[in-house]
Amino acid sequence: MLKSKHYFVVLMVLMVVSCDSNHVFDQYKSVPNQWHKDSVISFGITAPDTINNYNLFVNLRNTNDYKYSNLFLVVELDYPNGKTIKDTLEYRMTAPDGSFLGSGFTDVKENKLWYKGFNEPYVFSEVGEYKVKVQHAMRKNGQVNGVMNLEGITDIGFRIERNNSN
Repeated sequence: MLKSKHYFVVLMVLMVVSCDSNHVFDQYKSVPNQWHKDSVISFGITAPDTINNYNLFVNLRNTNDYKYSNLFLVVELDYPNGKTIKDTLEYRMTAPDGSFLGSGFTDVKENKLWYKGFNEPYVFSEVGEYKVKVQHAMRKNGQVNGVMNLEGITDIGFRIERNNSN
């Protein structure tokens, strides 16, 4: 009986892993209680190659404590040679009826947000270690100063997938 349970668990793990064969990198970092405006979430990534096309995503998990219909992020991509690309991005977080977008059946929603690769596939142009930095840039309407502590974001992630157009 114990052996059959063990085989079942191994089979389930293999099924989950094989269903996601396009992923190259996928990592999350937790945000404790609130995401401070000066807190930068960083990911170190080794370029898989300099030939193939990839899609890059910022992933995040939010709860019902998130109070906004959108999310502004500043995402910085540091290349191995020292070049830096910095983007300010806006993502829609709710549908027009106010319900949260993303997947999940509980009060935690998981969002897969395009970063690079949606207009044209992204190619890592240099061999070596890249660094991705993510910081929130939320402001309340009519206010100059940013939201000091953003509530409702529990995890920030970064994901790289093979682009099927290779």
